[in-house]
Amino acid sequence: MKKILKALKFTFIGLLILLFVFIIFNFDSTVYAYRQAKGQVKIILNTRPVEEVLADKTFPDSLKSRIQLIQEIKKFAVDSLGLNPSENYTTFYDQQQKPILWVITASEAFELKARKWHFPIIGTFSYKGHFEKSIADDELDELKRQGYDTQLNEVSAWSTLGYLKDPILSSMLEKSEGRLAALIIHELTHGTLFVKNNLEFNENLADFVGDYGAIRFLESKYGKDSKELKRYQFSKKYNDAYSQHLLRGAKKLDSLYKNMSQKMTIQEKKRQKKDLITEIINSTDTLLAGEFEKSLINKKKWLLNDNNLPNNAYFIGYLTYQSKQNQFKDEFVNSFKNDFNNYLIYLKNKYPSSIVF
Repeated sequence: MKKILKALKFTFIGLLILLFVFIIFNFDSTVYAYRQAKGQVKIILNTRPVEEVLADKTFPDSLKSRIQLIQEIKKFAVDSLGLNPSENYTTFYDQQQKPILWVITASEAFELKARKWHFPIIGTFSYKGHFEKSIADDELDELKRQGYDTQLNEVSAWSTLGYLKDPILSSMLEKSEGRLAALIIHELTHGTLFVKNNLEFNENLADFVGDYGAIRFLESKYGKDSKELKRYQFSKKYNDAYSQHLLRGAKKLDSLYKNMSQKMTIQEKKRQKKDLITEIINSTDTLLAGEFEKSLINKKKWLLNDNNLPNNAYFIGYLTYQSKQNQFKDEFVNSFKNDFNNYLIYLKNKYPSSIVF
């Protein structure tokens, strides 16, 4: 017995030493993981079961109908699209009109190369989220000091890949039927197939499935001639056109950076970069022959302000989420004849998922 206790003691000490060494060599990641866990736990502890919210007589009926719609979308995603069932969206979190998560994106100043963050176990990402804006701002300032182009965005949803029970966020209830369906199906796709260290694949796939699933859901619930479907298709046509325009612009930027002379000054590089980005944004006038003129004019006016002029981090976002859309669509239509269930089975077999339950 003494020998066993002694062996257990040494094993315990050994594990403590290993843990200590891990923390020392991964201190930043450990602190970040703690903050992320703290933020997640704070949300989880303040959620309410969906059944309780729906039974609450003080909760607006208009918002209850949105929560019920999310349940329908989730059921459709599992039953009709073949996405994995989960306990997600069975609880509700009231944000009280406040954002709760901010995501940082960064890129080299004269190269369309994303800043990568490496985390033990979960892999490598080209963005980093924070539940505390002050911390996000501090990290953003540090990245700027290091010479990176940066962008900070508020996030309306995220996936914990099934490790936690993702709640319905109150901000989701403000979205249109189509945007809500695309969002929910996007996040459920992450919980079905997520390839480690391949963020571009994961986000492009989730966007593709989200859009495809939203259209099928709207057709199923409201009909092919419904205003809900037409509104979503209209916004999707605009977003697709704008995304493709920026992807073409990203190619021009990439060519510009690769052909910059080493003799050029930083100021000259900045001037050429600004001129090209301004040209890319200005040329949105040519999109869709004026069909979205008002939307594009408003967006262009905002972006052309010096304080809002896009930088490389802005284009990196479109490369991450949109660059493989046509590849997925072509494969789905031409190789699988629009049979989504078979296509999803193929993707699951071809790309081993990193999700472990």
